[in-house]
Amino acid sequence: MIPIRNTPSGATFQVKAHPRAKKNAITGEVGEALKVALTAPPIDGRANEACIAFLAEVLNVPRSSVTIAAGESSRNKMILVSGLSAMQVEARLRKGSCQ
Repeated sequence: MIPIRNTPSGATFQVKAHPRAKKNAITGEVGEALKVALTAPPIDGRANEACIAFLAEVLNVPRSSVTIAAGESSRNKMILVSGLSAMQVEARLRKGSCQ
């Protein structure tokens, strides 16, 4: 499992986004990042919005709880999930990737 860190603001983890995929899905791990396929193109922030919406759905939190802390213009992003601990995020990611 990828490293998920507790911060004063919530839990953080890295994501490697793959836009223009056939479906939104967690497709594995790349190094220390979660590999996420997104149907949205990387134009005008649409892939970022799709990433936030997808992760909020998988983690079962409101969209406002998921933010891109770093890497908005890159495929490699740092995700911040407010209101959850690293253990909670890990458990929900495991559950979400098994579906």
